Amino acid sequence: MIYWLLYELVFNHFKDKDWYLIKALNVFQYVTFRTAYATITALLISLFFGGKLIEALRKWNIGQQIREEGPQGHQVKRGTPTMGGVLIVGSVLISTLLWARLSSIYVWTAIVATLLFAAVGFVDDYSKMAKQRSLGLTGRQKLLAQALVAVGVWAVLYVTTKYSWNVSIPFFKATSDPNGRTFIGPYLYLILIAVVLLGSSNAVNLTDGLDGLAISVTFIAMSALTGFTYLSSDARWAAYLDLTHRPEAAELTVFCGAMAGASLGFLWYNAPPAQVFMGDVGSLAIGGAMGTVAVLTKQEFMLLMVGGVFVIEALSVMLQVSVFKMTKRTTGTGRRLFKMTPLHHHFEMQDWRESKIVFRFLILAILFALLSLSTLKLR
Repeated sequence: MIYWLLYELVFNHFKDKDWYLIKALNVFQYVTFRTAYATITALLISLFFGGKLIEALRKWNIGQQIREEGPQGHQVKRGTPTMGGVLIVGSVLISTLLWARLSSIYVWTAIVATLLFAAVGFVDDYSKMAKQRSLGLTGRQKLLAQALVAVGVWAVLYVTTKYSWNVSIPFFKATSDPNGRTFIGPYLYLILIAVVLLGSSNAVNLTDGLDGLAISVTFIAMSALTGFTYLSSDARWAAYLDLTHRPEAAELTVFCGAMAGASLGFLWYNAPPAQVFMGDVGSLAIGGAMGTVAVLTKQEFMLLMVGGVFVIEALSVMLQVSVFKMTKRTTGTGRRLFKMTPLHHHFEMQDWRESKIVFRFLILAILFALLSLSTLKLR
């Protein structure tokens, strides 16, 4: 909206005038400038409205439900306002609408996908509040709803854009060729999109278990993803780094910046001890947004490294369940690989302080982000 008003309307109409203030508006054409201000805008919106939202959640008695089988130290968190992810999604939406060029189909795809994942999380959170227990939608119900969103993203790419159905694999520059050896066609790509979106949304959801953990890791991952989005959308950088060039993804950089800013603003209130939790409305929306951006920018496999902490948390749950079922079937007694999953609970059961776990996982997130960026020339 700001781009259209100040650049398309005002600057283009008066650009022939030798007016200093009009010439200064030329800066709004640059995606890097608008990304920076989208980040700041989302951060300020989160900070300004965060306290008001927490007060409203307390007034409406929207409090966190805690699993009885979880760490006993978490019982003191019962009743803490939840569904704060509404603040994240709202900040990202407003900031993106203000600063992005809204003619981009990729921006609208990311926005709508994020809102739909948030809607699934909202229904899940509301169900928990209504039933006054820690379980909302069943696993099958959530997976089905998420799969439908993934199909919707694929349908947009299939119908409205010239999407290249090649799989871009890190370290192999030949895979960046849209018609190269990793071209798998739209129908196989649908499976990949579903795996990426369901995996990323549920991985963030599993990570959201300690004060400040998921949102701080999100800030690091989205910051790295902002860099990848910009590089893949710029013809010069994409050619130099052997990335699949996605010029349509340029405005997604603004969306990613807004998500990073909103994450930092939410962390202000979610830092230990948390004043508010994001709930599934936040975690599913964040994971869905990350997965959608990765698909649109051809960084599906790089997302495994960018969101390394999320991957580790999800893998810990998968390994725990697999080992338990396997040993129960062979020995009659299920054996657990970890004391409790997701992985952050395992360390809690070993008497690690919550803040220590969060900071150490944050260090890992920074390391994964730096490693992912370092791979740009290792091809």
